[in-house]
Amino acid sequence: MTLRWARRSLILRLVGLSLLLLLIVQAAGFAVVRATIDRNARAQIARALDLDENVWRRLLEQNADKLRQGSALLAADFGFRSAVNSGDQETIQSVLENHGSRIGAAVTALLDTDLTLRAVSLTDDSMDEFPETLRQVVPPLATQPLGSRVAVMDGVPYQFVMVPMRAPVVIGWVLMGFPIDQALADEMRQLLSVNVALVVTGTDGALQIPVSTLPPETLAVLKNQAVMPDELRTPEGTLLVRSSRLDSASGEVRALLLRSVDEVVAPYRQLQVLLAIITVAGVLLFAVGTGLMAQRLTTPLRSLLAATQRLSRGEYDVPLEHTGRNDEIGNLARSFDHMRVDIGTQQTEIRRLAYWDRLTGLPNRERFRDAVVQAGAGSTATGQPLAVLTLDLDRFKHVNDVLGYAFGDRLLQAVAERLTQQMASPDDMVARLGGNEFALLLQRADATAAHALAQRINQSFEQPIAFEDQTVDLSAAIGFACWPGDAPDADTLLSRSEIAMYAAKRKLSGALQYDASLDSASAQTLSLLTELRRAVEHNELRLFLQPKVSLHGQAGMAAEALVRWQHPQRGLVPPMQFIPFAEQTGFVRHLTLWIFEEVALLLADPRTRGMPLRVSVNLSTRDLLDPELSNRLAAILVRHGVPATAFCLEITESAIMDDPQRAEAMLNRLSEQGFKLSIDDFGTGYSSLAYLKRLPVDELKIDKSFVMGMETGEDDAMIVRSTIDLAHNLGLTVVAEGVETAAILERLRELACDEAQGYHMARPLPVDDFLAWQGRQG
Repeated sequence: MTLRWARRSLILRLVGLSLLLLLIVQAAGFAVVRATIDRNARAQIARALDLDENVWRRLLEQNADKLRQGSALLAADFGFRSAVNSGDQETIQSVLENHGSRIGAAVTALLDTDLTLRAVSLTDDSMDEFPETLRQVVPPLATQPLGSRVAVMDGVPYQFVMVPMRAPVVIGWVLMGFPIDQALADEMRQLLSVNVALVVTGTDGALQIPVSTLPPETLAVLKNQAVMPDELRTPEGTLLVRSSRLDSASGEVRALLLRSVDEVVAPYRQLQVLLAIITVAGVLLFAVGTGLMAQRLTTPLRSLLAATQRLSRGEYDVPLEHTGRNDEIGNLARSFDHMRVDIGTQQTEIRRLAYWDRLTGLPNRERFRDAVVQAGAGSTATGQPLAVLTLDLDRFKHVNDVLGYAFGDRLLQAVAERLTQQMASPDDMVARLGGNEFALLLQRADATAAHALAQRINQSFEQPIAFEDQTVDLSAAIGFACWPGDAPDADTLLSRSEIAMYAAKRKLSGALQYDASLDSASAQTLSLLTELRRAVEHNELRLFLQPKVSLHGQAGMAAEALVRWQHPQRGLVPPMQFIPFAEQTGFVRHLTLWIFEEVALLLADPRTRGMPLRVSVNLSTRDLLDPELSNRLAAILVRHGVPATAFCLEITESAIMDDPQRAEAMLNRLSEQGFKLSIDDFGTGYSSLAYLKRLPVDELKIDKSFVMGMETGEDDAMIVRSTIDLAHNLGLTVVAEGVETAAILERLRELACDEAQGYHMARPLPVDDFLAWQGRQG
């Protein structure tokens, strides 16, 4: 479902994006075309309206010429002039009516030379506004005999002309007028297909449209306009309006010429519809083509997706499809296929490394565990016992340090070969668990058979292993556990076999079977670690100080800082019950920092700030190999504002020799910070004098075993004397610990020892008791 939706989603996105871009382009094109058509149509209509306006004015001029000719004909009529000269009013009226009717004039009138009305013929007797109109049009026409004037009577515009009547002098004026009516507008409509509307604005501002060729709906819209627009929008479409003002004597008269934009655009609209149809067809074809292309693109992508899912399941043997294509998809498919092959090869190697030891070729811990689990399941079904032996070589680290790691690797390979030779059944297994630790699985073997095999292995190790000029004696601690008596499952069986091996190493016994008492000691160890962590968090630890006494009156006071554990249930726990354990587990680093912090607090205390007190703090192997030790100690000094010269750091010879290079580098950094350095338990380690001379130490501390033996053995006294002389020759001071009697103290003073420490002077004391003791010494 997810695959199908991902495919559909990608296709839809590809097609949708392409169509969207296409539609945007088409819409922009349509907008440009529409705007261009509209602009061109308006320009065309504007030109047409220019022509319409000229034709309209020409029609008005023709009507005016017709009236002028009729007026001139009437003025030249002999009988009419005779009647005017004789004053025959009846003849004058008859001639006016007949002549006006003959030429279609709505108004025919005779005026005296002073422009007063003598006679008039009106086609509509209801023209009440004629006298007023006469006064408006006659004066202008008298000054321009060839002109014409428009006047509004009863809401209808009339066009007037006037010619003089001569005999031979001017004896009067002939005035004629005709209405600008619907007939003229219809003629204009028929002639040029343009709509005409006459708009009359009275003196009171009222607007009338007496003549119009517009449909009723359009006319209604026009009448609702407050001002005459240039463009009129109606239900039938948009009309462009050209307004032509007539020379009117009364009111404002405008002729509106209107042409439809839609009529001009209509042919182009059909073209647009055709283009729209073509566009829709093109979009559909484009969508189909894009969909097919997207389908062609997503089909190999689906194949690649399915391939990645197979790879995630660990299926590396199915080749990828579409690798024969010569495009980017083909390149991608080939790259994926190469990756599949490479990952398959790597996974094969990883599985081999995950279950087999590269150095010895033996199964590793994980493979061995699986074999024990399978063997346990088989033994459960058959009821046959099985045994697991765990073996740890003795002194292997020493071999690496002395003969090198390459020699150590060859030694491990030789041990693997010897152990394999001891296996009697092909169903049994030898594995390397790591480092110098091996394990053996014995199918259908009880405790007796397991112990017998352990004995044979120890006997085989009695023969040294020789490589070229080097010969190495081997020994090993072997622990074993049997199923079902010693463990209910495979993991427990392995764990208890290791517990037995560690117990055998501690007891220096060649082979040892698991016993419940061994496991209880392990449980106590785990419990002790938890309680020791809690002791630091709950302030159960106490700082004790054991004084160091100057034997020759040197200035200053010295003491060694020691830690005691005030357990809430067990009381005061002796150091030997938790210090070695802390060193084994690495927790000793926390204890060292705790002691250093407490000593710094003591040195910053007002009670001790004025004392020339120097306190010794012991550093373990793990402390010395910690690359951050110098930084951590410096931070404590800064935090409490005490100098490094108030401390003496004691390091055992064994701690230095575990990793001489790293130890020397750290001691140099500590010495540069200002700490005094002391070698503790000197004489019990393996350090050479040449190496000791390179170290930046200031003091040697003779081990108490030699000091306490001075009373009973001259050899120990000689060692002490030699050590003091050696230290002094190297420029070092000497401290003797374990001074239990006054005789030993006096003997050390004779040997020029610098300081002494032991129960004869004072036991380790709490801080307050130590300060009180120092007070009594003064």
